[in-house]
Amino acid sequence: MTAAADYEERDVLLQQARDLRARQRVPEALAVLDRLQQTHPRFSRLYQERGHCHVLLRDAAQAIDALQRAVRLNPTLPASWDMLDQLHRMRGDDAQAAVAAERLAVLKQLPAEIVAANSLYADGDLEPAEGIVRDYLRKDGDNVGALRLLARVRQAQGMPDEAAAVLEAVLQRAPDYHAARLDYAMVLLTLQKPLSARREAGRLLQHDPDDRDHLKLYGAACVALGDHEPVIDLYARLLDDRPASGAEVADLRLWRANALKVTGRQEEAVADYRASLVARPENGVAWFSLANLKTYRFTDDDIARMHAAEGRPGLQEMDCIYLSFALGKAFEDRADYAASWRQYERGNALRRTAGRWRPEVADACAVRLKSVFTAAFFAARSGWGAPDAAPIFIVGLPRSGSTLIEQILASHSQVEGTQELTEIDRYVGELCGRDPACGLPLHPEALTRLTAEQARALGQRFLADTAVHRRLGRPFFIDKMPNNFWHIGLIQLILPRSVVIDVRREPMACGFSNLKQLFGTTNQEFAYGVDDIARYYRTYLDLMRHWDEVLPGRVARVAYEDVVEDLEGGVRRILTSCGLPFEPGCLAFHETRRSIRTPSSEQVRRPISRDGLDQWRCYAPWLTPLREALGDAVTGYGD
Repeated sequence: MTAAADYEERDVLLQQARDLRARQRVPEALAVLDRLQQTHPRFSRLYQERGHCHVLLRDAAQAIDALQRAVRLNPTLPASWDMLDQLHRMRGDDAQAAVAAERLAVLKQLPAEIVAANSLYADGDLEPAEGIVRDYLRKDGDNVGALRLLARVRQAQGMPDEAAAVLEAVLQRAPDYHAARLDYAMVLLTLQKPLSARREAGRLLQHDPDDRDHLKLYGAACVALGDHEPVIDLYARLLDDRPASGAEVADLRLWRANALKVTGRQEEAVADYRASLVARPENGVAWFSLANLKTYRFTDDDIARMHAAEGRPGLQEMDCIYLSFALGKAFEDRADYAASWRQYERGNALRRTAGRWRPEVADACAVRLKSVFTAAFFAARSGWGAPDAAPIFIVGLPRSGSTLIEQILASHSQVEGTQELTEIDRYVGELCGRDPACGLPLHPEALTRLTAEQARALGQRFLADTAVHRRLGRPFFIDKMPNNFWHIGLIQLILPRSVVIDVRREPMACGFSNLKQLFGTTNQEFAYGVDDIARYYRTYLDLMRHWDEVLPGRVARVAYEDVVEDLEGGVRRILTSCGLPFEPGCLAFHETRRSIRTPSSEQVRRPISRDGLDQWRCYAPWLTPLREALGDAVTGYGD
């Protein structure tokens, strides 16, 4: 169903409930609203309508509860504030009545158009909200409140660059407009500019050092920068200041646990994940985070609690997905592979339905890249780009063993490990545009128009943009973004002296490892179906063969299995490909203390193990379709 059709169905149900209420058929109206809540649990006007219904039933407590939920979701509902004022006064709660009356008075001072647009924006009705705001700005173009709302709408529509430009204009006119500055910092995070976002958060904290939203924003910017140590204490401070709700406690405990995990403090991380679950037992992401430690073992009580959480009415879809993957891991650890597979299969099916991955787009992208990046293209641009040899790019598929290779290299005295950096992908998006579903480059031919000067400047920009992640002063640093295998052409163009390492893993093991891994937000959306994974693996092999043909010797290939079977030999070959001398510390990679954000973080803090090589064989009865879809890649992946 399209978004427009979904909203139309939502509005039809709301109007049906209103009509039933008008005809005094209140129980039927409430039943319709219950149905509406199942599909649109964050629709503020359904709760406002529920408040109207309970007023007719003379149930003040239920009416207040519904109306308070409405204004939490959407603070710009004059009718809800008006009813809350009257209901609180009727019950003798003058303090709450005064709060509601004050909110209503503020709304009455605002232009009616802006109140209406704000209300639409809060409920996700972005196009009509934008239309009202733009109409209003034609007669009052300097209204910073209206401009801020326009920026918020554009951000919600997936236009962060436009939102940032509008907010910059607002802050030039009204530098003390703190709500706009908060929005601006959040947009900067979306634009992957965490240093600028932290700078803006710092300005807000100078104004109000105890503001919880500003502190959370500062913490989010630190995390985006890979600076996890400060947020551990920051979140502890917010927890000590008595959070407003159990939901906030659950979030803060989760965020703090994530930071503890990344910095290697696993026992403390487990304690905070469990504390998050005390605050919100159905918090699927906390259950999954425990599973994602890879070393945590669920108890019988844990499994019972996860099953209970699955059965909670109104459970959010993402909670259900997280719980499925967590239960898959729980049963896998008990060698109940049939039960484990059922959970992984269910979680993948749900996640794939929620995603937008289109494999044909990835195939078409690979074809376009090969047509643009020919041997002649690179020969004509020999010597272009920034001459710095500092970057080491580790590419490949997710779950291929790249974190192990990164940890080995980061254990060398001349190499700094950073994280999966997003700069190269951002430059590709700026230059080539990106497919809205897959995020892959739409027009790689745009790179044929780059001049030598522009290529050099882009390489220097990469070095400048990534400098914030280099804190040890070492001559080399790692960018471990696996998806950069799509962008090796651009890397060669702007950083021709960099090292590129392709980490390759046997396809059945790699495919299964992706099937049982839930990735964050919209990352790696190909990984939730057997056919999609197999097709993506084959596309990856095809593109890597192309880079080898047009740039012979440019990419160093590392076979994950070879490193596991012969650690010292593998380490020596990796270091040689980087032009680095052998150091024994690289063999003791698990002793290197650093922040690691990937799902393999705890595994690479332990000595090397063969456990992952044949793990997929336990699931062989269900993986025949994967083998068939991979075809000749099963045997030819090493060619």
